[in-house]
Order: sequence, then structure tokens, then C-alpha cells
Amino acid sequence: MEAQQALADLTEISSQIEAAVVFDDKGKVVGSTLEDGEGFAKAAADLLAAAEELKTGDSPLTQLEIATGDGSVFVVREGKTTIAATTAPAPTVGLVFYDLKSALRSVKPTPKPRPRPTPTAKPKPALKKTGGAKKAGAKKAAAPRPRKKPDAS
Repeated sequence: MEAQQALADLTEISSQIEAAVVFDDKGKVVGSTLEDGEGFAKAAADLLAAAEELKTGDSPLTQLEIATGDGSVFVVREGKTTIAATTAPAPTVGLVFYDLKSALRSVKPTPKPRPRPTPTAKPKPALKKTGGAKKAGAKKAAAPRPRKKPDAS
């Protein structure tokens, strides 16, 4: 699904999300509900970078919420794709994260199928004849009957 369509679906389904942007690991915006999606994407990437410096542990940061009195900013990252959104004050945090993750998964491109190798004209191996005795009672296959042609009447 295209990012713009995923964001349209997201804002239609989730009444809590006011604005959202999807961008890649290089900061390129692939979909936005804002005119200045690039500014919001850069700010969200900066928030993630700052949070990465503060986190403990070795696993990469995958989600982040920053709450203020005026509203919240949510950022969810999966692989090389990130989605960021703003909400009004006191959102249902778990639901917003769920909706963002669902939208992000729908944006991810489906893996391209591997090209099939072109068949090469290899002769089929000849069947080996076994010198075994014929089975008792084995019937000889009947010769195919010739097809009758319809009369031209």
C-alpha cells in the first residue's frame, strides 16, 4: 500500500491522531498529512536520535512517546521505515501505538519475488532398463485406437 493511502486510512480510523508522516532512514518523506512533512520528519528523527543516546541496553529503540500539556508526539520505527504522529492531550497510548504500527506495516513494500531461473534445454536422462524378469500376470499395454474422423456429410 502507498504511504499516503496508509496515512489516510490511519487518520480515518484513529480519531486521536491529528497529523502523521512516514519517512525512511535517510529522512526522505514517503507520505505526510502535513504540508511541511519534511520538517516534522526531521524533528521526529532528531527525537529518536536523542532518545537513542539516553536509552540503556543494546537493542535499538523502536517506539517513543513524548507528552506535553498540549499533546503528544509518537514515533514508531520498524527497520528502515519510521512513522511519527501528533495527538491531542491525554491520548490512549497503547491504541495510538497499535494504530501507528499497523499503518507502518501496511506501508512496507511487499518483497519482490526472486526471478525464476530460465530453463535450459537439458536432455532428460534416459531410463535405465533393468534386467529383471517380467512380473507374472503383467498385461501388455493395448495399442492406442485410431481416432475416427467425423463424416463430412
